[in-house]
Amino acid sequence: MEWKQLLTPQRLGKHEPEDIQYDRTCFQKDCDRIVFSSPFRRLKDKTQVFSLSKNDYIRTRLIHSLEASCVGRSLGRIVGYEIVNRHQLEKYGFSGSDFGDIVSAACLAHDIGNPPFGHSGEDAIRQGFALWYSNINNLGEDFLDKYQKCDFDLFEGNAQGFRILTKIEVPTRKGGMQLTCPTLAAFTKYPRESFIPVNFINKYTGCSIKKYGFFQAEKELFTEVAETVGLIRQNHNAAWWARHPLAFLVEAADDICYSIIDVEDSYRLGYISFSQVYELLGEISGINIDEYDANEAEKVKYLRGKSINQLTREIADIFLKYEDEILAGTFDQHLLSLSKYTSQLEIISAKIRSSVFMHPDVLGMRIAGYEILGRLFADFVDAALHRSQKSELITYMLPEKYRPIPDENDYYKILRITDYIAGMTDSYATSLFQKFSGISLF
Repeated sequence: MEWKQLLTPQRLGKHEPEDIQYDRTCFQKDCDRIVFSSPFRRLKDKTQVFSLSKNDYIRTRLIHSLEASCVGRSLGRIVGYEIVNRHQLEKYGFSGSDFGDIVSAACLAHDIGNPPFGHSGEDAIRQGFALWYSNINNLGEDFLDKYQKCDFDLFEGNAQGFRILTKIEVPTRKGGMQLTCPTLAAFTKYPRESFIPVNFINKYTGCSIKKYGFFQAEKELFTEVAETVGLIRQNHNAAWWARHPLAFLVEAADDICYSIIDVEDSYRLGYISFSQVYELLGEISGINIDEYDANEAEKVKYLRGKSINQLTREIADIFLKYEDEILAGTFDQHLLSLSKYTSQLEIISAKIRSSVFMHPDVLGMRIAGYEILGRLFADFVDAALHRSQKSELITYMLPEKYRPIPDENDYYKILRITDYIAGMTDSYATSLFQKFSGISLF
């Protein structure tokens, strides 16, 4: 892969690349388009870790996305200025800040397709589809091909995000929001379709194949993105490419933020003590907290800030060290897995899981998320395909743009329902579930 092509200012859905403008670049415009979009605003009421928290301090998906974009911008700029010098990219009009803006934009959008209730919401949609589909098969019906079915069996917020950016938001034009192809490629951490035959993968274990990044409905759009920026195709018989190099920085910014910030939020909610925070972050931050004259809450902020800075600097160095392999498409590891703090990050992950994720308060909300989204998904899919007596009534509950179109095939009708369900906030999904259950009539 070549940096000149990887950074092309070509927008998806446009015929010609934009002229490079130095006062407000095309990549800065990508950031603005995302921030001003409706799906981005709805992240304010979507779970990061703690659903429907009454503590205003605790981070939502919106705050997490903003923080990840800040870390991503720093990572991109540190890397970018060095790469511009290495490859004399300034003669093509590129700057190190372009790298930062691309990574920042992709980080802003990285959770934009996540349904309510975090990863439990994704699981609920998968399980809701599996249960609904098994009931249909018992009636002798089979109306999705294996590629389409796999999109729902393995439902992914990442693929939903690509669909939002390229089709759902501003649906009247090709390319949707018409972001630049570098931003869309950096956003796509898993540049593959959902179903790939096992013999194509051949025991491939790279991190970019763990999930998938686009539905069958958007496969042609991602193919256009991949070809525009020059991604390396991994198999010519499957929609599967090597990552855009900057996708590794997007992933790292996300990983750094949730690894470190989950510790701070857990302290704020009383799940872990100050001494435990220092035990978890002291080594990474590289500071002696006793020399910092402040109360405990301020010390936790200081530990968080220094830890993020340490990891950001180190990850930039790791990326630059492996640049050649990344461009060749032969590097496919989490950058944080190469950090000298990997063992400490694993300790943090284990501690947060045992003290927070498995706490009854958090488990209760996760279980509720399964019930709420699973029920709503099944009811609305039944309605879209007219499978039950109350289908007609439920259909009228759908906003008009999500209602089934008679000439559409069933795959697209189900996609409309996933668009609706995934776009809900935690509060809206809860309220609608209560109405459907007769718990609340208003």
